Amino acid sequence: MRNRIFVALLAFVFPVMVPICYAQQKILASEDLAGSAKEFIELLAREDFSSAVGKFDSAVKKAMPAEKLREAWKSLIAQTGPFKRQVGIRTERIEQLQCDFVFVTCEFATTNLDIQIIFNGAKQITGLFFVPSQPPADNKLPSYIKTGSFREKEVSVGTGQWALPGTLTFPREGGPFPAVVLVHGSGPQDRDETIGPNKPFRDLAWGLASCGIAVLRYEKRTKAYAEKLASAENSITVKEETIEDALAAVSLLRKTEGIDAKKIFVLGHSLGGMLVPRIGASDPDIAGFIIMAGTTKHLEDVIIEQGFYAALLDGAISEDEKAQLEQLKTQAAKVKDRQLSSMTSSRDLLGAPANYWLDLRGYNPAEAARNLKQPMLILQGERDWQVTMEDFQGWKKSLSSRKDVEFKTYPKLNHLFIEGEGKSWLGEYARAGHVSAVVIDDIANWIKK
Repeated sequence: MRNRIFVALLAFVFPVMVPICYAQQKILASEDLAGSAKEFIELLAREDFSSAVGKFDSAVKKAMPAEKLREAWKSLIAQTGPFKRQVGIRTERIEQLQCDFVFVTCEFATTNLDIQIIFNGAKQITGLFFVPSQPPADNKLPSYIKTGSFREKEVSVGTGQWALPGTLTFPREGGPFPAVVLVHGSGPQDRDETIGPNKPFRDLAWGLASCGIAVLRYEKRTKAYAEKLASAENSITVKEETIEDALAAVSLLRKTEGIDAKKIFVLGHSLGGMLVPRIGASDPDIAGFIIMAGTTKHLEDVIIEQGFYAALLDGAISEDEKAQLEQLKTQAAKVKDRQLSSMTSSRDLLGAPANYWLDLRGYNPAEAARNLKQPMLILQGERDWQVTMEDFQGWKKSLSSRKDVEFKTYPKLNHLFIEGEGKSWLGEYARAGHVSAVVIDDIANWIKK
């Protein structure tokens, strides 16, 4: 079989970098989805394309009617030989994407393929891919993690009604140690910043601890207290979502035995990176900052850019996708409207309350970073489609004259700083990987320097 990926269709999926989301999403039973995926593939095998199309959502139906699906399947069979049987299945729920991935390994005459089916909340197919079969992930840790060189203990970040469970990872030998607080990206993230099978914050914690650096990570407030925050939605800003807890984590480390209180750093990823200047402005005694894929644009503009990228992954934007993108643009315009009121419904404001957007109005992360006196390390994956090289250039434009700010990019890394090839896409987050070793080394060397 020729070394190529045959993509049938990817419909529009809401961007990963949503500001915050309090709504409870219906999680479909994996067994139910697996059954739906198996049934869909049986329809393809029987060449009952009309019934198969009935499983699609409206956007996919319009872009891939029965005749086009027939052509796609016949083209695939011409490359692989006849379909023989289904040999395996697994599911992945990706909360940040608000969708489910089902991977069905199928045997054809000349090769095995993974048929990747993406389901929306209504159990409709919103994406379909045929890719070379990958062996199951063995969960083998990367070589930079030396499990015998560090230990972990459970801690509580903050006090009172918003106290958060966390994990402090620190080396077994020596001390006092420099330490890093990890600050999450958008959405209700856990302490490992889990997305699909990937846990980039755990990789960072274990990797840096293997290099002699302590790391504190914790559950994000919007995950630990989702229901409680939903009742106070209109009062939420990035201060309550992120900044207060990052500062509490720094405070905890300063009082922790074995930690060098003068060498506490803050690492922000994605939204966390964007907010580093605000975190730093609140605590001038932080030793330095690492910004990983931090956007320098307004969040409402980033959401629109991500929407267009996702819609164009299959090479064209359908009429339904155009309508959804226009809806995003309309809501973004309301965010920017000078008449925006705290009483405006979040349903009309890209899912976040008006006070959230009002708090960010006029905030320019790269310009604000100029006021920080501490050294900074700014990292960017060149394959990242959520926060792009344009954002990275925004940091450089504002800070390149400073000798205490370093900039590094990585050609093969995506938004999670995991290596890949070609154009990055949503389904990439459903494949297991680890933060690149070179990123761990660069951060550790910078901190020690």
